[in-house]
Amino acid sequence: MKRYFDRFILVQLLQSFFTTWALMKVAHMEPGNVFTAVFFLSVFVLYGAIKRRVNTRDICTVKKTKTVAVALSVMFAFFYMVVDYVYYIKTLTNLMFQLIILTVVSVGLITLFYYLILLLFSFVAGDVEFARFWYREKTECFYDRYAGLVSFLICIVCWLPYFLYLFPGVMTPDSIVQFEQVLGLREYSNHHPIAHTLLIKFFYNIGTIFTTNRTIAISVYTLFQMCFMAGVVSYFIKMLAAYRIRILVRVIVTLFYALVPYHAVYSVTIWKDILFAGAVLLFGCSLLRLSKKIAVSDCLIFGLSGIMVCLFRSNGWYGFVLCVPFLFFHFRKKAKAMFPVLLTILATAIVVKYPIMNRAGVVQPDFIESLSIPTQQIAHVICNDRELTEEQLDLLEKVIEVEHVKELYVPTISDNMKELVRAGNQDYLVQHKGDFLKLWIELGCKYPWDYLEAYVNQTYGFFYPDSFYLVAEAEGVSGSRLGVSHTPLIRGPLVVKVKEISIKLGSMVPIYSLLWSMGVVFWTLLFCIGCVLVRNEKAKLIYYLPSLALYLTVMIATPVATEFRYVYFMIFSLPFYLLAVVLQEPDTVKEKLPEESS
Repeated sequence: MKRYFDRFILVQLLQSFFTTWALMKVAHMEPGNVFTAVFFLSVFVLYGAIKRRVNTRDICTVKKTKTVAVALSVMFAFFYMVVDYVYYIKTLTNLMFQLIILTVVSVGLITLFYYLILLLFSFVAGDVEFARFWYREKTECFYDRYAGLVSFLICIVCWLPYFLYLFPGVMTPDSIVQFEQVLGLREYSNHHPIAHTLLIKFFYNIGTIFTTNRTIAISVYTLFQMCFMAGVVSYFIKMLAAYRIRILVRVIVTLFYALVPYHAVYSVTIWKDILFAGAVLLFGCSLLRLSKKIAVSDCLIFGLSGIMVCLFRSNGWYGFVLCVPFLFFHFRKKAKAMFPVLLTILATAIVVKYPIMNRAGVVQPDFIESLSIPTQQIAHVICNDRELTEEQLDLLEKVIEVEHVKELYVPTISDNMKELVRAGNQDYLVQHKGDFLKLWIELGCKYPWDYLEAYVNQTYGFFYPDSFYLVAEAEGVSGSRLGVSHTPLIRGPLVVKVKEISIKLGSMVPIYSLLWSMGVVFWTLLFCIGCVLVRNEKAKLIYYLPSLALYLTVMIATPVATEFRYVYFMIFSLPFYLLAVVLQEPDTVKEKLPEESS
């Protein structure tokens, strides 16, 4: 027994040592810093406490729990180190020392994440008090009966000051391009989804019935967008009430949408990404409800939100197509009710995207727009002065002026490289797709590290949790001669300062600032999927599939490394990810929980 105990302590000491070393590197601390001792003692005590807790809790299948925890910890450590590793070894020139440091940090981070994930799993999958926290038995109070309406009004009231200050809404250059199409000053293009542009036009035309002032007329669309997003929140909260989720939880979720300032600013920002985010949450909520019980209203919401997902962002269509086989399989026992809805979504999207747009002469995005990642990878190879064959160089020179690549290449955004192609001979690229595919593969096989570096530089903001991106700081209307301008209905130094502080708090306040990290939200999505596996509820994986599929499409084709709005659908659905883990059938909640008095 003593030998076992000594071995246990020795292992825990080694784990604490490696974790301390990793934390020291992550925090960019010198080895002699007194906080290394603080880290070591804290981690040693924490690991012991977690082991004791896990050993005394029933967390479903222990082997499965540990397997999922290992898988997640390895992924999280990789996501962190693939960006941060350069800081750990920047003072080292010896390859052996570099490998030693990277190995130690990897082991330390994996160990840390493993124990923390196990700790969280012990609550999610095996703690009775944790399960009891989410539910209430009585559902007869005013807030339960009018949960949706109350949450809708709270959001509108909290977002209204932003609407009044940013009136008629935030319009960036992308918004201006769409508004020019609305006014007939530019031909219709699906570069910004035509369905969204036509929706703007619909509400703008309603505004013109009552006024000739374009600023006021466009605000009708902004007001609609606010109401739509608040309505999505309302539907979500109403669903939580139907599942007997505790009032406190529903209030916290409502305040997340009402008070976190980027939701308010985005609700009045005229971008396709905003309604798309609302559609994704609607789709997830209706998918969950229909998985339990078929209702006509939920079928209609499922169908409408599915069509919006397909038409309001280009990657939405591809993400939905990835989900289709799994959705048909999931609803196979409800085929009579659900297959027609799924087929309607598919048929509507296909008809709109192809015959209708072709007949209407809608211009589609050019070919290079979808090649951000390959373009950046090839440019990275050129910038690193790698050897190219005469045939490869000749092929590139038929499309671009290769000598300009080094001066224009920006590792985190592909716009310069795409413009270089557009200024060259893009038609040749389109006509010789096979040759350029071969070139891309050849260079990737010869210089894989360059390709990996270019890919990480182009995508790190979506999986690395320590990259801050100032969100929702834009305001006003981009310069144009369209007769629309920023016209605040409330103003003054106090209003400006409050708005400025509310946005900047995301970069200043610990824990709260996690809500501003795209990488953290992605990690949360993966953790929730792990929770579902640990709880032996694999059927719930379908609730996370749409977001995961959409995330993959972003990672395949993102033109910018740290653009918050590209994954705003994930941030907007964050409470859904967390609560879907614990949601149970309303009539089974009482059976699964111990008796409680209230």
